Amino acid sequence: MSMHAAPPPSPAQTAVATGSQDAAESVIAALRTVYDPEIPVNVYDLGLVYRIAHEGGGAVEIDMTLTAPGCPVASEIVRMVEDAVQAVDGVASVKVTLVFEPPWDKSRMSEETALELGLL
Repeated sequence: MSMHAAPPPSPAQTAVATGSQDAAESVIAALRTVYDPEIPVNVYDLGLVYRIAHEGGGAVEIDMTLTAPGCPVASEIVRMVEDAVQAVDGVASVKVTLVFEPPWDKSRMSEETALELGLL
């Protein structure tokens, strides 16, 4: 029996813990406006978002990663995600947590993104 953790879901399967479908779609739409500065793809379709949780009172928690742990613009990307999601109607607060386990790899991209980048 393997003790390895299963990889996080792909963008299409990202966990949305609670909240309405409309609220979840609005947050995802906001995430799609934030682009990785090194790869011309948004953070959601790139597969950098591992979890979105809609908590009570309009609080949103997001677990995300970076394409590389030593990303020189990590704090900028986190701030851009926070700002984009904070602008969604009904969102009162946003907490973004950077996680690096499991590490990001190209398999986390949406199929459309992989095709666009010529990786399929």
